[in-house]
Amino acid sequence: MNAPYRLEEMPRQVKALADDVRGLVTPLADQTRAVIAAVDVADISHVVLTGNGDSYHAALAAEMAFTSLAAVRCTPLSTLRLLKYGLPTAPEAARGTLVVAISASGGNVRALQVLARAHEAGARTLAVTSTPGSPLAQAADHALLAPLTGLRPCPGIRTYQASLLGLFLLAIELGWVRGHHTAAQAEQYQAELSATSDAIEATRSAIAPICTQRGSTLADAPVVMMLGCGPGYGGALFAAAKLVEAAGLFAVGQDLEEWEHVEALAQPRDMPTIILATPGYSHERAVIVAEQARSIGRTVIAVADAADTDLVKLADIMPLHGAGREEFSPLLTQVFAGQLAYETARQLDRVPFSTKH
Repeated sequence: MNAPYRLEEMPRQVKALADDVRGLVTPLADQTRAVIAAVDVADISHVVLTGNGDSYHAALAAEMAFTSLAAVRCTPLSTLRLLKYGLPTAPEAARGTLVVAISASGGNVRALQVLARAHEAGARTLAVTSTPGSPLAQAADHALLAPLTGLRPCPGIRTYQASLLGLFLLAIELGWVRGHHTAAQAEQYQAELSATSDAIEATRSAIAPICTQRGSTLADAPVVMMLGCGPGYGGALFAAAKLVEAAGLFAVGQDLEEWEHVEALAQPRDMPTIILATPGYSHERAVIVAEQARSIGRTVIAVADAADTDLVKLADIMPLHGAGREEFSPLLTQVFAGQLAYETARQLDRVPFSTKH
């Protein structure tokens, strides 16, 4: 049986990321403004983000944007955990909760169950999806649509970015409506999102040859660690997922601090360890972890600002160009994930999702 997935689609999608930002930010911002205007958000104090796979990783990556830019409590949960353990039961808590279900396809069965349960509890609901008219879009009170053209079967790359953009713009608009920042500040945040298109393009050009080299390193490894914290934790899980999906390689995402307590003890000693170390609150800890990982023999790669003088002495650098606000850093750290997964799979002569065939 011929696999429906072609490996060559992955770098094609990575190359399309910058243009997707250019084409999506303004219409998505207009949509978000209309959606928030239709939702009574005056008493919203808690935003719950939910999804599975890439959608859950996007939820984790967007948590900081909601706590910082919207000044609301934000809880990212997988759909099963939310369904079984996380939905508010007290009516007053439910009324102050906005449940945001994320699914690019809009057909995630568990997400649909979450929306039904949230409605029963009295919470307001919103869908973030790339599929107009999908079951998820129809089941939610409101839907934020980020449609993409020219998609072909592929591990989620463009769809992940579209979900991130929708969530970031939602956080910006929610913060403005709730009085956390001014309209001028909201416009500035939106402009920063738009400007990431050039940074994404510059980063892609810089990391492409490095991913070719590092793909052979990863192809020879029995396991790969991806580490991050804050927005970088969702990014680490996403990057690990791309290696699993594309190359069938066992890759694990982990929190920076938790790695020291658990996986630092694992063999082999030269296990490739990739650290998402963008400028921000956890950067200092990322430098320390890189030093610790190197001291025990790990092959350390840091996804970091191209001018990061602290990490260049400790790790091979996967350079980010134009790193800006930490809240939006997942848009840059995602770039290496698809490209590196492609190069690793190419070295191993594997196609995406090969274990399904």
